[in-house]
Amino acid sequence: ISFNAIDSALSSLKNCQSDINSGMDVATQVALDLVESFNDEEDVNSMEKVMLEYATMDRELNHYIKAFEETINQVKREKPENLPDLENLAQEKFLEMQSKNSDSDLQRNEKYMYFKEQLKEMKKQYGNDTFEQIDEDIAVVSRSQTNFICPITQMTMKKPVRNKVCGHIYEEDAILEMIQTQKQKKKKVRCPKMGCSHDDVKGSDLVPDGILKRVLDSQKKQ
Repeated sequence: ISFNAIDSALSSLKNCQSDINSGMDVATQVALDLVESFNDEEDVNSMEKVMLEYATMDRELNHYIKAFEETINQVKREKPENLPDLENLAQEKFLEMQSKNSDSDLQRNEKYMYFKEQLKEMKKQYGNDTFEQIDEDIAVVSRSQTNFICPITQMTMKKPVRNKVCGHIYEEDAILEMIQTQKQKKKKVRCPKMGCSHDDVKGSDLVPDGILKRVLDSQKKQ
């Protein structure tokens, strides 16, 4: 196996990771929809099992990628006269990483953690037995209208995204435009929420706020 073959394999593995991430996003959305639609708890639990399966695949891919990258770096660093069997070396590293696996690894998967957090919040909103109670819960959230106002546009948000670093929420298009504008100037973006000290907002730190989006949609229907 050659360096070019490994580079090609790594590229394919990273594409697979992207597909896994997309699958986890879909599974999260389905689970939230199930809770909102008052589906059986067993259906929601089945989506959590799907998320754990995805997390397992993601961990395995991470180990493969890391094993091959470490192998390449090791060979380039040591510069042996005869090129060793790169596949065997990578396989050894991979198996060593796999031997240290634990269930806690899966619990720490970023997408899985987000899934659990969103599910917990959604159950608080929609876990009651009557629509009247749901309306009351939404009304409680609605009392703080400032939660709905984007700190950039000063308008009610339509597609809220939460910053994983500082926890503040913005209108998706507005914050992405700000990031792009500052990037062109080769400058960092400070969180536009007044009083926030976070001074390096990145697009990769933004995640959709499913709970707030549903509350906003509920308000719009009323």
